[in-house]
Amino acid sequence: MAAKRTAIHTYSMQERAKHRDFEIRREGAREPLEQPHRHEYFQIQINLGGDTTQHIGASVRPFRAGMVSFVLPYRIHWVPHPAGAQYFIISFGQRFLRPDLDVDPLDLEDVPLDLAPELAPFILQETMDFRLNGDDLKTLVGLAEDMYAENAKRGFFSLELIRANLLLAIGLVCRRHQAQILERAGDQIARHGRREAMARVIRHVREHLTERLSLEDAAAAAFLSPNYLAHLIKKESGRTFVEIVTERRMEKARELLVNTDMRVSEIAQAVGFPDEAYFSRRFRQIAGASPVEFRSAARSSANIRLVYPSES
Repeated sequence: MAAKRTAIHTYSMQERAKHRDFEIRREGAREPLEQPHRHEYFQIQINLGGDTTQHIGASVRPFRAGMVSFVLPYRIHWVPHPAGAQYFIISFGQRFLRPDLDVDPLDLEDVPLDLAPELAPFILQETMDFRLNGDDLKTLVGLAEDMYAENAKRGFFSLELIRANLLLAIGLVCRRHQAQILERAGDQIARHGRREAMARVIRHVREHLTERLSLEDAAAAAFLSPNYLAHLIKKESGRTFVEIVTERRMEKARELLVNTDMRVSEIAQAVGFPDEAYFSRRFRQIAGASPVEFRSAARSSANIRLVYPSES
């Protein structure tokens, strides 16, 4: 049986903030989320005291005093804050950051950085650390305090001033890490991240072929949200998760039929089909022959090729 999976909640701004466009809070304002979670909005954390780690996607990175964390929407993450930690947490929606950026949140990693440079630290957070010190850190804290005060009163022009300070804060971090960002930025970084995620999904499928495979479990194994994984699979392969699972199961079934003397019922179980009759029907649909016919033909050196629905 598949291991029990802990549900990973996706939070909206409405659940975690007083306002739906922008929110900033200090430590102690509410209990921090210290279990894996994701949210529909962007988030920045500024660590002012209390060395720890941050878990983001499939990466575990240091998160020490003076460091800044940037989290994309729908990215699984959490920070186990130690007792006495001091920090700011800034949350905001995509339209607040860039009202003109008409891009699905799941496609943000594909946005060219010359079009939206403020996305750079969010896109690169899983491979980079962002830290400020001295006057830079004082400036960042000052910007955060200004946003905090302006958000508390929410008067005329408050949102415009908050957005300006937010961009100044992101820009300060980007300028201080400009060389690394420009070195690592580009389509190859996003493609590398997608390839690694797809590899984790395929590995999960391969290791659990005998079990009930779900998109949710595969997403958890890849440290992604189910929606993002479905989007990623379609984008990278042109197929659905179910089609990929079926392909892997039929490839394994073909291998077992050709290279072992296992009974068809045993092979069905070995590739995740508890019902032998259903397995045989699905195999015939894809291979154009029953499992028994396929085995016989293969051992007679016949050339039978599996044809998947997306190829027909």
